[in-house]
Amino acid sequence: MAAHMLFNVIQALTVLLLSPLVKGVLDRWKERVQSRRGPTIWQPYRDLWKLFQKDEVVSDQSSWIFRATPYVVFTMPLFVTLLIPALTTYPLFFAFMGDMLGAGFLLAFGGFFAALAAVDTTNPYGAMGASRTRMVGFLAEPVFIIVFFTISFVAGSTIPYIVQQQWVSPPSNFFEPSHVLIMLAFLMLLLAEAGRIPVDSPSGHFELAMIDESKNLEYSGRGAALMNWGGAMKFMVLQLVFLNVLVTPWGLAQTPSLAAVMLAIPLVFSKILVLLAVLTVIESSLAKLRLFRITEFLGAAFVIATVAMITRIF
Repeated sequence: MAAHMLFNVIQALTVLLLSPLVKGVLDRWKERVQSRRGPTIWQPYRDLWKLFQKDEVVSDQSSWIFRATPYVVFTMPLFVTLLIPALTTYPLFFAFMGDMLGAGFLLAFGGFFAALAAVDTTNPYGAMGASRTRMVGFLAEPVFIIVFFTISFVAGSTIPYIVQQQWVSPPSNFFEPSHVLIMLAFLMLLLAEAGRIPVDSPSGHFELAMIDESKNLEYSGRGAALMNWGGAMKFMVLQLVFLNVLVTPWGLAQTPSLAAVMLAIPLVFSKILVLLAVLTVIESSLAKLRLFRITEFLGAAFVIATVAMITRIF
């Protein structure tokens, strides 16, 4: 029991410490593909350090929601990390404290507070971005429900560890049409929830075109650092769910030993690098969609997830 609690802490620390690096690698690769020099992969760490050193300016029009939101956004991905197979194939101490819907609720809870905080300062751009973010979330939630229903129907459970063992452990399941379609639908969801191209441009700073980034406009100093760090952790958690639960359990620790868990860290990170290469190709090949075309993108993800469900049932 004590060992499983230790492994839970290691999982949380892995996401906490490596999530800025994941973002830095993706940004660096995108710049190189576009023939730009770009920042180093360590730039997110430097940005966080500088923000933590700066003073925080808070609007006198804001309430406690604005002050509490950075801590909510920062901690929710860490809670989700305790529920998912980030480094091990076997359940850990908190594995049965919540299922996949519970993990999705925790991430949505952080996004809900971020949207409230954007409106709380009476900044018109923040409210516009919050409205657009809620629109994307409203369109993404049905896709999440269909994806979770399909994989829980196959696994007979909504616990991520059990889903992983029943869904992807047999190698023959990987090339089934329903499995391929579910992976595609979840990849489209990952792009939408993380605010990546083609749904949103994380490198764009034009207020009228911002979606996800506009919620952070009013934050500075420690608040901005926590919001950025929380966003990076959410991005990494979604990647871990996609890779470890839906794609393959390769690289995860099979035995309850500290050496196996520590070895799983570089192996899982190598899987993330492969996914980052795919995302680099996607983001460098597509342009940001217009706002009214986002509904078509997520509508296509919903249709793909529904077809996957029907294919699996029949």
